[in-house]
Amino acid sequence: MSSQDLPNGLNIKDVRGSVAVIMVPLPAQGHLNQLLQLAHLVSSYGVPVHYVGSASHNRQAKLRSHVPPSSAPSDIRFHDFPIPPIPSPAPSPSSPHKFPSHLQPAFDAALSLRSPVASLVQSLSSGSRRVVVVYDSLMASVVQDAASVPNAEIYEFKAISAFTLCGFAWERIGMAPPPEVEVDIAELISSKGFPSIQDSFTDEFSKFRASQKECKKSNSGFIHNTCRVVEGRFVDLYASAMANGTATKHWALGPFNPIKVPEKRSRRSAHWCMEWLDKQTPSSVIYVSFGTTTALSDEQIREIAMGLERSGQKFIWVLREADKTDIFGGGGEARKIELPQGFEDTAAARDLGVVVRDWAPQLEILGHPATGGFLSHCGWNSCMESISMGVPILAWPMHSDQPRNAVLITRVLKIGLIVKDWMSQDDVVKSSIIEGAVKALMATEEGEEARKRAAKLGAAVRGSMDEGGVSRAELDSFIAHIAR
Repeated sequence: MSSQDLPNGLNIKDVRGSVAVIMVPLPAQGHLNQLLQLAHLVSSYGVPVHYVGSASHNRQAKLRSHVPPSSAPSDIRFHDFPIPPIPSPAPSPSSPHKFPSHLQPAFDAALSLRSPVASLVQSLSSGSRRVVVVYDSLMASVVQDAASVPNAEIYEFKAISAFTLCGFAWERIGMAPPPEVEVDIAELISSKGFPSIQDSFTDEFSKFRASQKECKKSNSGFIHNTCRVVEGRFVDLYASAMANGTATKHWALGPFNPIKVPEKRSRRSAHWCMEWLDKQTPSSVIYVSFGTTTALSDEQIREIAMGLERSGQKFIWVLREADKTDIFGGGGEARKIELPQGFEDTAAARDLGVVVRDWAPQLEILGHPATGGFLSHCGWNSCMESISMGVPILAWPMHSDQPRNAVLITRVLKIGLIVKDWMSQDDVVKSSIIEGAVKALMATEEGEEARKRAAKLGAAVRGSMDEGGVSRAELDSFIAHIAR
């Protein structure tokens, strides 16, 4: 992955032994995953990385990693720090708000990592020329003591799209999009129908966000999980909005996920759904998954099932309950998600589709030539994975940054279509709407145009990680900066 020669005349040998990096993620799957993937990228340059969290969340991150343990670098050390006991209630599919409020106790408990993280920074600072702390923007209070360590630097990690960040920033200060933004996009962002911050989070989480913002000390820079090929102008616009007279650096280091899916899989490691996918024709299958934090009602699940069946389009549907705080236990009986009677048998008999009820290899599915679309909640990890594999998205946002990501996908990049209007978020989406949306993406000229744009953008993103590519150059630049 890494270059031997970095910018500013540095060689990779100059990096080893002089810099230590600490990753501090928020304890939710999408955030754990992003900083672990970044840890792999950084460690590929020979930089030792320390990944911190509770024993359970570190185990979760490793279990669901895209990078197989056999090929993972040895320069990542996991620190299992104790945190207070956390209740692990089941997600509530009947909640009027789709935000995963059942995870809030985990976010609150993670703030107790402040003391052990401060001790780790102090310990590493004595044996390293520089300690680099990369923290999720929602974990600012945990890393605040690093600001007083002379040879430590703090970098804020932005887990969401630059487009969403810009919208949040402009909304917070009451500013209209600047003249650099195209008129149609600026009008869209300024319209009443554009998703607001207040509509996307619970009050409790909004207070949590505000408390972390108050703890932010002077950042040495910002890291974005995006690619300049996708969002370069929005990275620059966000940097401009946040400058406040300073010249703080912003690096777009994505995509973090592997961009090359192995063409050959061993029978032992292959998921059973991949064998079914191997038998399908190119771009004929829609992949359906709503991420790790979405709890759907029984009524909505029935409507999705009927919509998929009536669409006549082939599908892989990942049907799992949303994550609990502790995915390895946590008490309580697991919810059994029921489908309409005979649905799975009929789908199998007609070779129409399969339902996956365990952890699915999402990146492999998206990278498979038979996959022609992704019905998604538009979590930013899923968006970046779909973009990097060149797969168009059928957008169905649920909460948080997802509504704005859906706007980016469907209205700005134009690599997908929308299932439902965000303003009607409390409504159950009927099977007829789902049927029509799936057909539109998979079997119309409009969907084919989105697929062509997605394929072109995906090729550009993958090329950006090659030697001389813009993402590779950004990563080289960041490594050179922390090793300067």
